[in-house]
Amino acid sequence: MRILRLKFYQPQAHYRIPFTFQRRHTYPIPPYSTVIGFLINLLGLKDQSNELYIDGIKNLKISIAGRFEIKTTEKIWFRNLSKSSHKNRFGSIKNRMLGGHIEHFGGQSPMTIDILNDVHLIIHLFHTNETFLETIRDNILNPAKRLEILHLGRAEDWIVFEGLPELIDISKLKYGRYDKDYKHFFWIPEKIFQFDNKTINYFDLPGLIYNLPVFSEIENYHNTFNKNGKRQFSFIKAKLNDGKIYKTNILLDSDPQLIFPIPIFLGDFQ
Repeated sequence: MRILRLKFYQPQAHYRIPFTFQRRHTYPIPPYSTVIGFLINLLGLKDQSNELYIDGIKNLKISIAGRFEIKTTEKIWFRNLSKSSHKNRFGSIKNRMLGGHIEHFGGQSPMTIDILNDVHLIIHLFHTNETFLETIRDNILNPAKRLEILHLGRAEDWIVFEGLPELIDISKLKYGRYDKDYKHFFWIPEKIFQFDNKTINYFDLPGLIYNLPVFSEIENYHNTFNKNGKRQFSFIKAKLNDGKIYKTNILLDSDPQLIFPIPIFLGDFQ
């Protein structure tokens, strides 16, 4: 059995915490739904009845780790398209000129948004059908089927691959107690996929508990084919760990090609 390791770099990224508005907060690493969306984009899956989605994406086990150098907060404007906002800005429903320039209709609302800078992500993927992992790897090497520019987070949060995707034999991963501050954030899912007798106890691992989105279904998609339509998400309970892991067994990727050894916590969504 093998596991696929992906390494990404992003100059900037925002993984929005969905219940924040006036100030838009970000998770320090992408949630599972963001990574799944990336894979759907990569594989060019326009239809959720596609075999690659049902038998492939839906049965993936995903581990997400990452770090960033600094977080900044930016001031931005959001467009408000209500008539009252337009009138407040331009003085009249029929007017679109301000300061001698024609502008877009509507008003503007000031917002702040948290941005992560110099983001490094390490994502591990496992599937019982290794051919599907090879399909992901091959599409990364030649992303001809992608639906749009490859990104994680916002559409403008482009990614750079840090090295080639690698299929690693499970036997090369270490299992045991490796107490350390790993200097990365990790999602630790309540249901961790286990290899053989390599038990990892969710309750022994520290972290703040979140309900993270995983898979989404687009309402009425088969009639509208609107990939930006309203989505209904499924969720999984997971801890956000800040890298400090002590007094418990973990699965560890300690490949010399990695700058840091990385614990693996594969989310099992079935």
